[in-house]
Amino acid sequence: MIKQIHHVQLAMPRGRENDAEAFYSGVLGLKRISKPAHLEVRGGCWFSVDEGLQFHLGVEDPFSPARKAHPAFLVEDLKVVRDALEASGYDIVLDTQLQGFERFYTFDPFGNRLELVCPVPPTL
Repeated sequence: MIKQIHHVQLAMPRGRENDAEAFYSGVLGLKRISKPAHLEVRGGCWFSVDEGLQFHLGVEDPFSPARKAHPAFLVEDLKVVRDALEASGYDIVLDTQLQGFERFYTFDPFGNRLELVCPVPPTL
């Protein structure tokens, strides 16, 4: 049976690895990691979210962004992430909140939908 998620993958257009790294490493702070040599020829890029969880971008021809399906990234400070995204020209899409979390959506440089969530301390 499944014990945890190893990685999540979204698609990206061919040849846009620099844009992916600028966004996912430069804006969101993920660490780019090497792909195995035998997979490098396929294009795309991989990132480390934390020890044991990875985020992959794989080339898809023809490319079509994930507009509804999405990963949700848990962040420490939603305002810091929102400020970094807005300063880099990315739109913030507000939605109803989930109990115990604040959240918003954004889109990566390829149009893939991403959710950013942060736990809210319980009120007494």
